Amino acid sequence: MLFRSLTYVGLLALGVAAAGPASAQEPDRIFDKSTVWRPLTPNDKLVVYGVDDPAVSGVACWYTQPEKGGIKGTLGLAEDVSDISLACRQTGPIAFKGKLSQGEVVFSERRSLIFKSMQIVRGCDAKRNALIYMVYSDKVIQGSPKNSTSAVPLAPWGTEPAQKCADFVK
Repeated sequence: MLFRSLTYVGLLALGVAAAGPASAQEPDRIFDKSTVWRPLTPNDKLVVYGVDDPAVSGVACWYTQPEKGGIKGTLGLAEDVSDISLACRQTGPIAFKGKLSQGEVVFSERRSLIFKSMQIVRGCDAKRNALIYMVYSDKVIQGSPKNSTSAVPLAPWGTEPAQKCADFVK
């Protein structure tokens, strides 16, 4: 019995360590809105986060994701659902920091102890000169990922001419 308890605690500690952000960038928490009131524990919420594209200055994305409250949410044991919305915009002059790969990960984080992750990936639509961002959540064991897409048309900013994303794709 003691062995089972120690094994469970060890697996739990491993899962909690793995549940941290998978991206070097920490998202900025913008605000949250309670959706389910809970009397003695934190409420369920929709939370809006912001991230900057690390390879393209002048572009930011905001995503909204549900966060579970209650006892499981407080202890970090609740599995977050996959419903995530996304909006990306040009926030200044566009400057590419190097060559880009189609489908390159911009931001990633774990959504459960072990099996689910959320990723924001980027591509270039050369024909329309736009950066396309997609957020999706996947599960290692089974598919059915939910997703959302946002486009950032590359436009002039002040006196700066518009960049061409096709010039920066590998």
